[in-house]
Amino acid sequence: MRSNPAAENVLGTIGTICWTIQILPQIWKSWREKATEGLSPWLMFLWGVAAVFLAVYNVTQDLNVPLIVQPQIFGTLAFVSWSQCIYYDMRKPLRYALACLALSLAIFAGFEAGMVFAVKSAVNKGNHAPVTFFGVATSVVLSAGLLPQYLEIYRLGEVKGISIPFMTVDLLGGVFSALSLVFKSKFDVLAGVAYSLVVVLDAVVVLLALILNPIARRRRARLENTTSNGESRFITHMETGPPQQVPEAVRETPIP
Repeated sequence: MRSNPAAENVLGTIGTICWTIQILPQIWKSWREKATEGLSPWLMFLWGVAAVFLAVYNVTQDLNVPLIVQPQIFGTLAFVSWSQCIYYDMRKPLRYALACLALSLAIFAGFEAGMVFAVKSAVNKGNHAPVTFFGVATSVVLSAGLLPQYLEIYRLGEVKGISIPFMTVDLLGGVFSALSLVFKSKFDVLAGVAYSLVVVLDAVVVLLALILNPIARRRRARLENTTSNGESRFITHMETGPPQQVPEAVRETPIP
């Protein structure tokens, strides 16, 4: 397919917009419910790390500007959601959670800047192995991030704590970002694999939510009905008392 810079940038921009706002529903959900039960903190932390690797790769590969901006925003929001898990689920003080957020952003920002210069220097010398490493590492860490979340879903028997709009918008961001690469003069395979993995892994979570959550709701409804009926019988028994024994003389007295 012939390169089309306009289409590349438009699709990349749409992907960036999706990945700018995709974690916001999750952050809002966690803040509103003051809980992150069911959301694996490892998912958000590892996705933040993967965003750093992807940023190094995208910058050194000179991809379009939206795809360079994209992982910066994605990673920042992932670490924000991770800090919410520390505060709400791990019950750590707010100052501790904010300190973890600030420290992680500072460390990984410095790491990204240093790696960009180091990798560009290696590429200028004809060594493309570091670029390949960051491209592969992005895919590996993105995949690894969802494994703890799948275990959490298996443990709970439902998709709980995860915002489905977050997963859906994240999926769309991966789709548009991957499509933008199609219109580049040379298709970037590693970046395409990373974005495609996001699409597939997010789609699995959404599919599990559609299948498991109705089953879990019906299971809870049956349990509530069983509990309510049991309590009703117990209360009735307590109010009326046990069946009264009729004296034998009374039972044998004929009715005139």
